[in-house]
Amino acid sequence: MSEKGKKSRLTSAFGIPVGDDQNSLTAGERGPVLMQDVHLLEKLTHFDRERIPERVVHAKGAGAGGYFEVTADVTRYTKAKFLSKVGKRTEVFARFSTVGGEKGSADAERDPRGFAVKFYTEEGNYDFVGNNTPVFFIRDPLKFADFIHTQKRNPATNCKDPDMFWDFLSLTPESIHQVTILFSDRGIPATYRHMNGYSSHTFKWYNEKGEHFWVQYHFKTDQGIKNLTRQEAEVLRAKDPDHATRDLHEAIKRGDYPSWTLKMQIMTPEKAKDYRFDIFDITKVWPHADFPLIEVGKLVLDRNPENYFTEVEQVAFCPGNLVPGIAASPDKMLQARLFSYHDTHVHRLGPNYHLLPVNAPKNAPEKSYQRDGFMRSDANGGAGPNYWPNSFNGPEPDISSREPPFETSGKADHHPFTHPNDDFVQAGNLYRDVMTDRDRENLIGNIVGHLGGAQKRIQLRQTALFFKVDPDYGHRVAKGLKLDVKEVEKLAKMAQRDRVKATS
Repeated sequence: MSEKGKKSRLTSAFGIPVGDDQNSLTAGERGPVLMQDVHLLEKLTHFDRERIPERVVHAKGAGAGGYFEVTADVTRYTKAKFLSKVGKRTEVFARFSTVGGEKGSADAERDPRGFAVKFYTEEGNYDFVGNNTPVFFIRDPLKFADFIHTQKRNPATNCKDPDMFWDFLSLTPESIHQVTILFSDRGIPATYRHMNGYSSHTFKWYNEKGEHFWVQYHFKTDQGIKNLTRQEAEVLRAKDPDHATRDLHEAIKRGDYPSWTLKMQIMTPEKAKDYRFDIFDITKVWPHADFPLIEVGKLVLDRNPENYFTEVEQVAFCPGNLVPGIAASPDKMLQARLFSYHDTHVHRLGPNYHLLPVNAPKNAPEKSYQRDGFMRSDANGGAGPNYWPNSFNGPEPDISSREPPFETSGKADHHPFTHPNDDFVQAGNLYRDVMTDRDRENLIGNIVGHLGGAQKRIQLRQTALFFKVDPDYGHRVAKGLKLDVKEVEKLAKMAQRDRVKATS
């Protein structure tokens, strides 16, 4: 607020008033996101350039090379060549990371973990860029830079700030599912080898006939799930802040190669039309009872990097690197990531980062008309043309690699989320039906220990969200924070009434 108590008007960097800072401009309620949303592009391009030279997110990480082997026939679903035959192997490079911390942060922080795999296929590089959780905090990319700011450092004190952290989350109810996962024991994996990897986003697979399917990826660890309690993590953060990085390297060095089984959830377009959850909402999962996991292949890591900087620090993953047979979905968060990842790599590594050995397509050499730029280290196209069309035998588009067309409609507007299922259902199911008594006890203790550092008004607002997930959840957090339970219940009911009014 201004000095006089009046709210100031949000503008672009050029002083232009911003009409909506919560919902991206999309074609219809379900998307996709429109490139003409200049406010979204301004936020993302500025965010991608806020810190140099380390990654803005996923700065601290570990990586290794290996292979992916197909173990089941999935050609009815996708024409991707690296998935075309049982027994087929493809070279990969994987990187695991914490998300919010800096390059020197501890491996045992309570934070999601990045799970990225680069497949060097014969049709070019395919990048899987996921996390160790199946959901995320927000569903619209216009909120992403703001969310990450709250996970970083206070602009005045340069310290982590519980008020920033919980202020944003308590004002963003869609975050409650991921918050519940993050503050459970799953919030701190014991090592990178003992955690799963998920696409979180829905992607599209399409076959030779042009038929398409909606899919989600699940890399299930073959080592078994192992997590740290907050007490164990506190010890490790002080005793060995690089424990997970060291563990991955030493396991591979001794020949104990970590592996993951890739399983997919697959949905037909017909089932997607009237499904009870929005399948393009990254804050939701597809219940396995509705869409059982189907095994696809095995990921094995058997090679340590010879030089950390050359491979792990310079590897650059982009969800827009999709080979024929695999395509994006209208998921708004995914739509923005298709742009933002490449943009931030160009900023951090330069316009020719694709020429670095770890990023270069090993089995499908680049043949493009992009030329020049900093650190161009190859022949730069030689005497060949740098434009298309041309009559000098330059590379030409291959129509067979095009994605099948899909329909989109609706008014171009900043559409709020209107799917009938609210943000508390799946978090409630997780709390009541999946967690054990011990899990719930640890969850409450983890939340109270962190949320207790925030202002009371923020504690009340966030605890009201826990109450809406499940009354027992809210009561136990309120008791741990020594809050008035009746006041929490009142806030939860008020928020529910406001929600009903907003959607009526």
